[in-house]
Amino acid sequence: MRVFITGGTGLIGSAVVAELLGNGHTVLALARSDASAEAAASAGAEPIRGSLTDLDVLRKGAAEADGVIHLAFSNDFSSPEALATAIAEETAAQEVLGEVLAGSDRPFVTVSGTPLVPGRASTEADPTSTDGPVGGRGQAVIGVLDLASRGVRSSAVRLPRTVHSNGHGGFAGLLTQIARQTGVVGYPGEGDQRWPAVHALDAAVLFRLALERAPAGTAWHAVADDGDRVRDIAEAISRRLGLPVQQMPTETFGPIGPIFAMDQPSTSTYTRQALGWEPKHPSLLSDLENLQP
Repeated sequence: MRVFITGGTGLIGSAVVAELLGNGHTVLALARSDASAEAAASAGAEPIRGSLTDLDVLRKGAAEADGVIHLAFSNDFSSPEALATAIAEETAAQEVLGEVLAGSDRPFVTVSGTPLVPGRASTEADPTSTDGPVGGRGQAVIGVLDLASRGVRSSAVRLPRTVHSNGHGGFAGLLTQIARQTGVVGYPGEGDQRWPAVHALDAAVLFRLALERAPAGTAWHAVADDGDRVRDIAEAISRRLGLPVQQMPTETFGPIGPIFAMDQPSTSTYTRQALGWEPKHPSLLSDLENLQP
């Protein structure tokens, strides 16, 4: 299958590209810079220059492909306005990709987040979250899944709070980044809130399986660790960086502070049973031991 992918040179995307190429697919990768284009080509993909805002480039990529995987997002959490702009750009991009694929029965795999369900771990049967600072992304994902009624084999891979590799990535990676800048490994609330996690290489396998097998309009959970306590994550980062751990006000973490403070465990029982997905790589707490001081 010839697959058009956005975000194919990031931590998750590069793992997905390698997984696709290693299983007989070819890849056309959106690249927003010369460096990204070089990285995509070095990995074995065919780069196509453009960003999520280059809608004609997206149309061309989707039109030339047998399937699409969407991963790109600006990850600008510096302010509510910047986050809103990033969500609007992503929404427009997914709408364009959906328009190209409509009526073709081709697969369109988008990225989502595991939902918040108060009092218990979320499952694949729970609806996509549309509240909070990133609720607009949930609305866009629902739009992609609704393409099932328009002849698109659409699906969503819901990623947990941290997708990691060699100690980097996800919300744990943001805590590490903030710690390096401030000299303190901070966490919001009491630290008992739980964040699910998955290794990037395991997540990549699920994106491939969804592309190949997922029925239209379905959501899947790329969850290996159901939920690590944030305080335990902070303490692991502290050991590796040699920095003190400290509880900090939620607002310290900016627009995504309220998300940092949420208890949001999740499971992947149905995904494992239905698609035969089985995580094999290190857990988050084990992987954080790879952090360099």
